[in-house]
Amino acid sequence: MALNIDRSNTDPFYRYKMPRLIAKVEGKGNGIKTVIVNMTEVAKALSRPPTYPTKFFGCELGAQTQFDAKNDRYIVNGSHTGEKLQTLLDGFIKKFVLCPSCSNPETNLVVQVKRGTILQRCIACGYNGPVEMRHKLTTFILKNPPDQDPNAVTPSKGKKGKKEKGAKKEDEEKDGATSPEVQVTSAQEQMAAMRESGNMMDLPKAKNQEGESDDDDGWGDDDQFTEEAIKQRMEELSNAAKGLAFTDDLDKTAEERLNMVYEMIKLRKDDDNLTNAASVKEIFTEAERLEVKEKVPLVLVELLLTDKVLAQLQKYKALFLRFCAQNQKAQKALLGGLEILLTREYPELQSKTSHILKVLYDMDIVEEGVILEWGKKPTKKYVSKEECAKILKEGEAFVKWLEEAEEESDDDDEEEEAEEDVEIIYSTTQKVGEITVEPVKPTPPTAAVNGSPKAETNAEDEDDDIDIDDI
Repeated sequence: MALNIDRSNTDPFYRYKMPRLIAKVEGKGNGIKTVIVNMTEVAKALSRPPTYPTKFFGCELGAQTQFDAKNDRYIVNGSHTGEKLQTLLDGFIKKFVLCPSCSNPETNLVVQVKRGTILQRCIACGYNGPVEMRHKLTTFILKNPPDQDPNAVTPSKGKKGKKEKGAKKEDEEKDGATSPEVQVTSAQEQMAAMRESGNMMDLPKAKNQEGESDDDDGWGDDDQFTEEAIKQRMEELSNAAKGLAFTDDLDKTAEERLNMVYEMIKLRKDDDNLTNAASVKEIFTEAERLEVKEKVPLVLVELLLTDKVLAQLQKYKALFLRFCAQNQKAQKALLGGLEILLTREYPELQSKTSHILKVLYDMDIVEEGVILEWGKKPTKKYVSKEECAKILKEGEAFVKWLEEAEEESDDDDEEEEAEEDVEIIYSTTQKVGEITVEPVKPTPPTAAVNGSPKAETNAEDEDDDIDIDDI
């Protein structure tokens, strides 16, 4: 789901959007870390290098950061939730993205290394001023400046520019011509002189290159609203503005937008270009832009999986993980696509349902909770209820194995709690070192439960544990 770049702006027509930040925790103990899965896409929407917000998180959390642009991995040490990082990102946007004058995100950062300052320039309103240099991130930006705008003029270049303008002015005066830049400068000088004299009525109107006065009569012309004029203004927008603006694609139906992603994946598959990181990222970015990323796993199953499903899951693991990691809606869509595959396309694979579920589980493509919920009862969302029930029956062995593994984990936790729940009674009459330990007596079960045939059946079932490797 796309978010407003300025999340404090509640205007329903606010057009500057960014994808929601996705965080994935990896590792355990001292090696635990948080990988920001879509940092490149978020940074692209903000027109900033992805290292800047990542380093900002490190500064705010007091944690080390790691950058691997080649593999598109941006890491913050420690365990952090996506919502926490999203809130910190709002602080980064306020300090280093939004214009202080108009709150518009169409800004560029210009680093003046010699002066040790960072300027923020707004394309929308023309604001040009320094950012707050007290934050630790400014040190990192000074050492790692972004690509400088070739049209940007730093103060150091400005001094040289004045000399060049002066020489150019002398040359043009000899030829009887004056450049537009000099005309603007002289107009500013005349305005300053008029302010000093207190007479603003004698100020001449600035003239354009053709010598015509630039009054306000042309602001209401219909020519400014023609298709050609609008197209020309759109072409003059900066690359940052183009990336932030809405497109007509979002006005299409969800099915039409999903078909666009379908065609994109199909072309990449025909070119055998679905396994490299750049292609995976491009497909995910397009699906996120079209707001259909939760449904794309259905397309992936249809286009990529055949009767060699286990080998194909391994081949396209990165693509499935990109869409399904920490996204339960996408995981449910993937299981729905699996129902269609096994009932309509390759019914001979139904006996391998538990194998396929185990591979999806081992690869972390589908979470345990999603599989358990899917196996509770058949639905008719993707196939008929009878067909779905048949698939659930074939996958019952793996679902049962997951349930028993979860129960064993719960039993272990209860045993640990029981060991901890011990009363230690100290006596003032006994000798030193003699301590009476009395365990807390559990509530005795009723005789009916102990003697019921159901209890005996459960005991027999426990002896018949399923070996998942023999499925």
